[in-house]
Amino acid sequence: MNHEVVESFAQMVREKGIDKDILVGIVEDIFGMMIKKKYGQNANYDVVVNMEKGDIEIFLKKDVVEVVEDPSVQITPADATRRAGDSVDVGEEYVEIIPMTEFGRRLVISAKQNLNQRIKEIEREAIYNEYSNAIGEIVVGEIYQIRKGKGEVLVIHNKNELILPRNEQIYKERYKKGDTIRAVVKEVRKGAGNPLVIISRADSSFLMRLFEIEIPEIYDGIIEIKRIAREPGDRAKVAVLSHDERIDAVGACVGMKGVRIHAIVRELNNENIDVINYSDEPQMFIQRSLAPAKLKEVHLDVENKKASILVAQDQVSLAIGKGGQNIRLASKLTGFELTIEKEGGEEEEQYDMDLSEFREELGDVLFHKFFDENYHTVRDVIETPREDLLAALGIEPEKLDEIVSMLRKGLEEAEVDNEEEPAQGGSADVPAQAEPPAAPSEKEQADQQ
Repeated sequence: MNHEVVESFAQMVREKGIDKDILVGIVEDIFGMMIKKKYGQNANYDVVVNMEKGDIEIFLKKDVVEVVEDPSVQITPADATRRAGDSVDVGEEYVEIIPMTEFGRRLVISAKQNLNQRIKEIEREAIYNEYSNAIGEIVVGEIYQIRKGKGEVLVIHNKNELILPRNEQIYKERYKKGDTIRAVVKEVRKGAGNPLVIISRADSSFLMRLFEIEIPEIYDGIIEIKRIAREPGDRAKVAVLSHDERIDAVGACVGMKGVRIHAIVRELNNENIDVINYSDEPQMFIQRSLAPAKLKEVHLDVENKKASILVAQDQVSLAIGKGGQNIRLASKLTGFELTIEKEGGEEEEQYDMDLSEFREELGDVLFHKFFDENYHTVRDVIETPREDLLAALGIEPEKLDEIVSMLRKGLEEAEVDNEEEPAQGGSADVPAQAEPPAAPSEKEQADQQ
C-alpha cells in the first residue's frame, strides 16, 4: 500500500507539473492529520516522503517516563522495551515506525481524495497566476473544439483550455479543428472549476502586439504606438511616434512597398491598416486621421472634445468613408467628436471611395500596382484616360476594362447606400492616413500572373 500511495502521488507530479517540494509538503500535512486523528492531537511525529524510492515513512515519537500522564506523547519503559525489543530507560525518546496498514485502507483512500483536492486547488491557482501575468500577451494554441451554438472556439495552450468567444473573433474568419491560432490574453476569471481564460483576436491589444513582433523598432521602444482604433476584420488606424528624429515612424512600420506590415495584414485576414504619424496638436492629428480626404478647415472645441471639419464637395465621401467607417475610426483615434461640413452649399457632391475598399476584388498584387502609381481612390482610376492606365499598370486591356467597370459599379452602388449616412463620428480612441499596404508574397504574385 505504501508504494501504491507514493506512486499515485508521483504520477500527479508528472501529469500536473506540480513542484515536488510543494507536493511533499502537502503529503506531510495530510498524513499529519491522519496521525492526529488516530493517535491524538498532541502526537509528536515525523513524516518522511521519498518520491524517488516510492516510500513514505511515518515516525511516532514518545518520551519514556515512569508515570504516563498523556499516552499520545508518553510511554513507560516496560512498554517501550517490549515494542522496541531493546532495553529503553526513563528519559530517553522512544521512536516507533508506523506502517501504512495501521491506518486502514479507508483512511488512506480519504487521504488520497484530500490530496487530489489540494492539488486541484494548486493547479487552478497556478493557471490563474500564469495567465493573469500574461494579460495583453499573445499566445499560440490549437483549436480543438468549436461550439456551434454559442460560436465559441476552444483552444488548447500548454494543456490548458482557453476560450475565444464570438465577440472576440474577427467576424469573417472561419475556424477549423486542428488549426493553429494566435490571440491575445484578454481576461482571466476565477470560477468553480479551472479559471476561465478569455482570448481575443478583435481587441486592439492584439494588433499592438503584432506590431511589436513584426517591427523591431517598436519592440525596442524607438517607435511608440500612441493609439489604435479598429473595426476588426475591416480596417484599423494606428498612430505612431518616433523617439529618434532620424527614423520615420510610418516608413519603418510600413516598410518598402508594405513588406513589414504584410505579415500583420495577413494575420488579420487582410484587414486594411492605415499607419499615421501621431501629433500632440489636435488640429494636425485630425487632419492626418481623416486621410485620404483633403480638409479645408478644422474648427476645434477643445473643451467639449468636438471638431467641425470643412471639406470640398468631392472630398466628403472620402472623409466619411464607406458606411461612415473613416470618420468613426478617426473619432476613436483622436478622441474628438467629428462633424463634416460641405463646402459650396448645395453644389452637387462628387462621391468617391478609397481604393482599399476594393482590395479583395483587385488582389494584393494589382492593388499594390495602383498604389505605387499613386492611384489611391476610385475616381483616381476611373477618371484617368485608358491609355495612361494601360501604360502605368502594364496589364491586358480586357482586364483593365473589367476593373474599371467593377470600380464604377461599386462606386455607384455605394453612393446610393451612402446618401442617408450621417456625416458624424462618435468619440473614443484611434487613426488616419492611408500608407502603402502590405506587399504581396512571391506566391501571390505568381497567382495573380
